[in-house]
Amino acid sequence: MPMAIHPRLLVHTVLGGASLLAALALAAPGCAPGRPKPARGRPPAPRSAVHFVDATKQAGIRFAATNSRTPMKYLVETMGSGCGFIDYDNDGDLDVVLLNGAPLPGSGLKTRPTQKLYRNDGNGRFTDVSEQAGIASTFYAMGCAVGDYNNDGWDDLYISGVLGSGRLYRNRGDGTFADVTRRSGTGNPGRWGTSCAWVDVDVDGDLDLFVANYVVYRSLADDIPCYAQRGQRTYCLPSAFSPSQCVLLRNDGGDRFTDISAQSGIAAEKGKSLGVAVWDYDRDGLPDIYVANDTTASFLFHNLGGSRFEELGVSSSLAFDEQGIPHSGMGIDVNDVHNHGRSTVVITNYTGQQTSFYNQLQPGAYRDDRIAAGIGLPSTRYLGFGAGFLDCDNDGWKDLLVVNGHVQDDIAQRQPNASYEEEPLLYRNLGNGTFTEIGPASGEPFGRKIVARGLAWGDWDNDGRVDALVTTSGGPAYLWRNETTPARRWLSIELQGTRSNRNGIGAMVTLRAAGLTQTTTVRSGSSYLSASDQRAHFGVGSAETAELEVRWPSGIVDRIPAVATSRRWKLVEGTGRLQ
Repeated sequence: MPMAIHPRLLVHTVLGGASLLAALALAAPGCAPGRPKPARGRPPAPRSAVHFVDATKQAGIRFAATNSRTPMKYLVETMGSGCGFIDYDNDGDLDVVLLNGAPLPGSGLKTRPTQKLYRNDGNGRFTDVSEQAGIASTFYAMGCAVGDYNNDGWDDLYISGVLGSGRLYRNRGDGTFADVTRRSGTGNPGRWGTSCAWVDVDVDGDLDLFVANYVVYRSLADDIPCYAQRGQRTYCLPSAFSPSQCVLLRNDGGDRFTDISAQSGIAAEKGKSLGVAVWDYDRDGLPDIYVANDTTASFLFHNLGGSRFEELGVSSSLAFDEQGIPHSGMGIDVNDVHNHGRSTVVITNYTGQQTSFYNQLQPGAYRDDRIAAGIGLPSTRYLGFGAGFLDCDNDGWKDLLVVNGHVQDDIAQRQPNASYEEEPLLYRNLGNGTFTEIGPASGEPFGRKIVARGLAWGDWDNDGRVDALVTTSGGPAYLWRNETTPARRWLSIELQGTRSNRNGIGAMVTLRAAGLTQTTTVRSGSSYLSASDQRAHFGVGSAETAELEVRWPSGIVDRIPAVATSRRWKLVEGTGRLQ
C-alpha cells in the first residue's frame, strides 16, 4: 500500500543518500515486490589470504572529521567528507589529504576545524604539514580531485564545498600551495559541490575541471525541516530538495578557467549528483563522464568532440536500475574487472537497493549483473558510499572494496535490523565473472563498524600492495595497510605526458602477463568525494616480465615488450623507455 509523505513530515524517514522507493520498501515491507529483505547477520566468509591492518595510529594520523551535528538536522551534516592521496612534494610516496566541515549554527562548536595534509615521511609515519603547506583553511569541504592542471610537474588540489565555495590550490613546488580560487573562477559558489574530477575534455593537453553538484542548497535557509513519525527532527530525503546542475570548467591556462557547462550540454541536465567517473567507454579517443545521481536518473555524458556532450544514460541502461528505479548513487568506480577489454561500472546505493554492477555488453550498452556476479545480495542491508576496484592480492583480477555507513544517526531505534555504523565489504574476484565477499576473513578493519563516507586507494608504503584510506561522518579517518601474503608480483606505472596532460589522465594502459590481458585507464575522480593513487597498478601473480602498452590521449602509443615486474616504473610520453 502506498505511503503518503509530505516533505515537512516524513514518516519513517531516512535521509540524504537515500532512494525514496528503497526507503519505502524498508518502512513498509511488502510494498516493493521483488525487493530482497535485509539479512539479519553477516554470513561467514570463505578462507582468505587477503589481510588488511589498521595502521592509523602507528602512522601518526590524528584526525577526526567535524560535521557540526546540530538539533536542526541540516542535510549537509550527513553527507561528507572525502579524502585523497597526493604526492605533493614529488618524493615518490603518497601523502594524505583529509577534508573537514565547518561550524554550523546550533552545533556548539568552539574550534575552527581545517583541511588537513599529512606528509608521508617514507618510514611508515606521517607528519601534519597543513599549516605550513597553506591548506589549513576552514570551510565546509566535501570532495577533492588531484591533478597537475598547469603542467608544471607538481600536482595541484581542488576541494569542492558547500555553504560557500570550493577551493583551488596551486602547488608552488616548494612544499606550499597558493589559493587561486578567485583568480581561476573555480569556486562553484552558491552550489553544493560533491565529487569532482580533472579531465582533458577537449584533448588539448591541459586538464579541465568537472564538479558534480548535489541539490539546490545556497545557504542553510534552503534546508527543509523534516520530522519522523514521533515528531522528532530528522534529516530530509533528497526528494524534498530541488535538483542541481553539474559544472564543467575549461582550462584556459594561466590559472584561468571558463565555465562551459551550458555550451557543452552538461547544464542541460538536472540531477542530484554525488559520484563521478571518467573514462572513454566507446574508445573513440575522447573522455566520457558518468555521474551517479541520488533519486534522479544517472547521467552518461558522451563526448562528441569540440567540448560538446550528449546525455545517453537511458539508452545505455545506466540511468536506472533494472526495475526502472533511480539509483541512490553515492560511490562509483569503473574498470575492466573481467580482463576482456570492456568496462564494468559499480554504483553504491541505499539500504535495500543493493550495489549496482553494470557489465558492458557493447560500447553503448550495459547490463546490471549484480546478482549473477555475487555483488548484490551481500550488499542488501548496507548503505554504501565509497567504492573501488583494486587488486588486493595481486593475482591479476581486480577485487571490489565498498565502505558503508548509514545517514540517520538514530536508524537503529526506528528499524531493529538497521545500524548507523556498518562494516566494510570486500569482494574477491574469482576470475570467472563472479565475486565472493571475504571481509570477515580479511583483517580487523572489516570487523569494525564505522559510519564510512570517503574511500581512496593507493600503495602509500610502496610495497607493491594497494592500501586504503577511509573517512567517516563526524569521526576518525582510517589508514589501512595491505599485508596480504603471499606477496605476489606486481607492476606500478607512473605516466608523464608531454603532448598529453602531464598526469597522463585519460591514457589507456594495457598489460599482458601470466596469460592475462589487463587494461585500466588513468583517471581522476571515482569512489565518493575522494582521490586515489593515479599510478597504474597491476598484479601479475608469479610473472617476472610483462608486456606494456600505453595509448595516450594525444594518440601516441608507447609499447615496451619486456618489463621487469615487482618494480615501480615511470614512462614519459613518446619515449618508449621506462625509467
